[in-house]
Amino acid sequence: METFELQLTSIAHGGAALGRHEGRVIFVPYALPGETARVEITEDKGRYAFARPVEVLEPSPDRIEPPCPYFGASGCGGCQWQHIDYGAQLRFKAEIVADQLARIGGIADPPVHPTLPDSSGWAYRNHAQFHPAPEGGLGFQAASGGRVVPIDECPILHPLLSDLYATLDLDLPDLLRLSLRAGTETGDRMLIFEMAEDLPPALESDMPVSCVLLLSDGLHANLIGSNHIREIVAERPYRISAPSFFQVNTPQAAQLVRLVGEYLDLHGGETVLDAYCGVGLFTARLAGRAGLVLGVEAAPAAVADLLENTADLENVEVIEGPIEAVLPDLDVSLDAAVVDPPRAGVDRFALDALVARRPARIVYVSCDPATLARDAKRLARAGYHLAQVQPVDMFPQTYHVESVALFTAGE
Repeated sequence: METFELQLTSIAHGGAALGRHEGRVIFVPYALPGETARVEITEDKGRYAFARPVEVLEPSPDRIEPPCPYFGASGCGGCQWQHIDYGAQLRFKAEIVADQLARIGGIADPPVHPTLPDSSGWAYRNHAQFHPAPEGGLGFQAASGGRVVPIDECPILHPLLSDLYATLDLDLPDLLRLSLRAGTETGDRMLIFEMAEDLPPALESDMPVSCVLLLSDGLHANLIGSNHIREIVAERPYRISAPSFFQVNTPQAAQLVRLVGEYLDLHGGETVLDAYCGVGLFTARLAGRAGLVLGVEAAPAAVADLLENTADLENVEVIEGPIEAVLPDLDVSLDAAVVDPPRAGVDRFALDALVARRPARIVYVSCDPATLARDAKRLARAGYHLAQVQPVDMFPQTYHVESVALFTAGE
């Protein structure tokens, strides 16, 4: 196919660098702003296109040699930015958050702080999902296409998981997916099996690791050991069951807890909503500063963990159900709220119900800058002011970025 020279000018949400050619935007993964590259179109969308870098003619000073042999367009899709110096990764993430808030949210000069770094940028993941590779062994989904890239090691796995992965010797033809989890502060480790037709695998283990079968209906069954791990975040212990969501970077989760507490600025008597609260990462810590914390969570396994994790707290009320169903019927006034939604953002009806109650402060923990920006626009229309946004590098070597945003009610 035809190639052409392209100057890359900025970074886009999704991790690709972009430039303009013949009046349209060209997105180029594995390229960097400031580079000149010879590229080839891989996907033509009419008004814009995706291309691959055939040759980097003028490399950016931020370009480095990726340390992982599986990194790249033809390799593993878990990381997108190993070719970028870590300081530049942090800078790009703050720029992406600000760009999304400006373009999608319509917020002029959004108050975005520099990204809070991870301690090293490596060996942080406490949870990883592997797939069987056709040629044997396990691997990760490829960067392009649905194939599985078999891997021997992964530099972003926490050492507890790296060591566990190195010891695995599995011959399970009915395996669909295998997840590895660890409590990095407790040493707990778990293998979570997903099997064809929910048939339990035959297992033997000579190490202290729990094994759980995750069923297709979302329930889980013990095979060996416990059905949960324990983790400690900001000196608070948490039980995390096999199906329950938890942040993949434990030290950075502590940063989220700190920021949420600072932004809510509680004084002891407030009623606080914690929506999409999961196993209670924020709920448990906010209880010591509030009069009442209402934790709302829809996933049954997470609710069970939440009840366990807040059992010692008398001022926590746990409500099971989708926030969009719970909030309109909640007969209590709210002084403050924290929302930590999935990538899709806050449900529209839930957001309408929340702003109708007019909490003085809303802290929004986001894992997707585009949906944060969309919801920021809705909050601005409802009279809320975006006071500050703190990006947190929860996912080094990838384009993903966590953000904590504070919205305050106008007069």
